[in-house]
Amino acid sequence: MKIDVTKEFITLASLNSLSRQEGCLAQYLIRRLREMDLAPAVDGSAVRSGSDTGNVIVRLPGTAPGDVVLFCAHMDTIGPTEGMTPVLRDGVVYSNGETVLGADDKAGIAILLTLLAELREGKIAHPDLEVVFTVQEEVGLCGAKHLDAELKASLGYVLDGDGPVGTIINRTPSKVDLDFMIEGKAAHAGICPEAGVNAIVAAAKAIARLRTGRIDAATTSNVGLISGGRIRNMVADRAEVIMEVRSTDASRLESEVKAVREAFREEAAAAGAGLTVRKAVPFETFTIPETHPVVANAVRAAQALGITPRLWTSGGGMDANVFNSRGLACVALGIGIEDPHSPKEHIAVAQMETGVEFLKALVQEATGAA
Repeated sequence: MKIDVTKEFITLASLNSLSRQEGCLAQYLIRRLREMDLAPAVDGSAVRSGSDTGNVIVRLPGTAPGDVVLFCAHMDTIGPTEGMTPVLRDGVVYSNGETVLGADDKAGIAILLTLLAELREGKIAHPDLEVVFTVQEEVGLCGAKHLDAELKASLGYVLDGDGPVGTIINRTPSKVDLDFMIEGKAAHAGICPEAGVNAIVAAAKAIARLRTGRIDAATTSNVGLISGGRIRNMVADRAEVIMEVRSTDASRLESEVKAVREAFREEAAAAGAGLTVRKAVPFETFTIPETHPVVANAVRAAQALGITPRLWTSGGGMDANVFNSRGLACVALGIGIEDPHSPKEHIAVAQMETGVEFLKALVQEATGAA
């Protein structure tokens, strides 16, 4: 069975698979994998993740000894692509300009399907492979977190990285989500404002104390959402601030989170307002040294193709964070997506084709057969 990676990607990108609505894409993948005489399965994660399907998992027995390798790509997109027809122009695939293209991460899926089809021909030595197509990566890595399958892989690669083919993301941050609810006291804004406690003003004073954006090379902080108040002529009795802090440095992360919490606590207390804080850690940092086989194999695969490998630290979270937290050494690979999460999103055909060749070299490196 032959697959043209570009045609495959265009077909995939034409399928609408918003987070929690990946079912149509899962059924398509199952059909394609069965056409390769593979036996895909859908795990039982949907009842916990809230998607209309579970993760799709398929295993390919090896033709040579070596470490079991995991490949992963996610099925969901950041926004709906219903009715979108991808446009191929001058060797580059674009969206129609009205929605995201969905190359994040359907380009990764297309590369993996093409790889599997070529490996089924039996001409390329490879170890046992486990391939996972996850749901809800874009809304909290939910598919990976709820993955209901026993993986045997010791090395993992997520096809969802920043940069061109040859980019190896071996470091990502931890993320702390902080939700602050400030409870003030309502009063008429014109008749007796002094009787009220303005929660919005207290929130504003706290935010004014924060360092936001790029704090240092390892750390970022962002205020993402503010809501509060009821009507114009009432002293606002509530305000909610939703924000995050990220860092690859555990001590810097702890210090910045502490500073943020103290700012809200002190300003709420000074105003005479109540404060409720919700904290969550959606994902934790990982750093994998370049000497580790999961990185070294990828470096050699790039060099075998004449590509200069680039080790990179990403500011984003990805399924690789979840796999690393479970003890499976996993990095992310760049696949050449440009302007993701926007209507300008696009990807070069040459990057997808090179991505296939890169994975073929990578699986051979995992067997020592390259």
